Amino acid sequence: MTALGYREGENIIYDFQKTNNDLTAEKRILQKFVADKVDLIFTFPTEVSLAAKAATRGTDIAVVFANANIEGVDLVDSVREPGGNITGVRYPGPDLAIKRFEIMLEFAPQAKRIGIPYQQGYPIIASQLDVLYTAVKSSGIALVEVPAKDAADLQTALNARAQSGGVGIDAMLMIADPLAVNPDAFAVLGEFAAQHKIPCGGALMTVGGYRTVFGVSTDNAAVGQQAASLVDKILKGAPAGSIPVISAESVLKIGYRAAQQLGLPVSEGLLSKADEIIR
Repeated sequence: MTALGYREGENIIYDFQKTNNDLTAEKRILQKFVADKVDLIFTFPTEVSLAAKAATRGTDIAVVFANANIEGVDLVDSVREPGGNITGVRYPGPDLAIKRFEIMLEFAPQAKRIGIPYQQGYPIIASQLDVLYTAVKSSGIALVEVPAKDAADLQTALNARAQSGGVGIDAMLMIADPLAVNPDAFAVLGEFAAQHKIPCGGALMTVGGYRTVFGVSTDNAAVGQQAASLVDKILKGAPAGSIPVISAESVLKIGYRAAQQLGLPVSEGLLSKADEIIR
């Protein structure tokens, strides 16, 4: 926003609020924003963006979202015409799920059973699973879903697998969801993967000495720049719902050291695709 000429206290005022995914707190904050008749609400990721859309319905307060999934949720009417008072930067969840799957197969080409841990009941999961099941059809690869409510529930599910005589998983693929990137839950996931010597990747994570072998995600700085351009258009008079949604680009980061520790091959072709290599 600064690059676009906005200076806090001069021609713009920001009210930053952080809730750590506390939906009750988010709704309370949104209600206050509406009562204060702010000009625009900026949100991320998906659930708070949906809450902002609901909270501002019937008002002229614009909503700009970032890193929010639009597949399988009632956030926008369409990419070209989002409708109402909302637009934003789409998090390409299904696209990234496929890219993560393809990269995992380059790390572990012999994998036939790929575990998918995810937050049980989270709204953006279904669209990602749909594209993954389409991708594995007729490939001989099985997806092993591991839904869990929290880190403790994930621990219980993985312990049950470990105690069954065979974990039944050759690789662990993280899709876009809040569970696997929660530090407590990832510590559980990382320990399980390390104990059973299976690669874990999807999001780039390091917790307690456990690391993923790669991450495919969006660049937050780039997403912020994209969102700022939308905010600028709205503050200059463009109706939010008439501004097409922008899709964020993906970046690939390879955890080279983590791959080496597992003895996984990292080809020059794979390295050449990386935007960043963590050695």
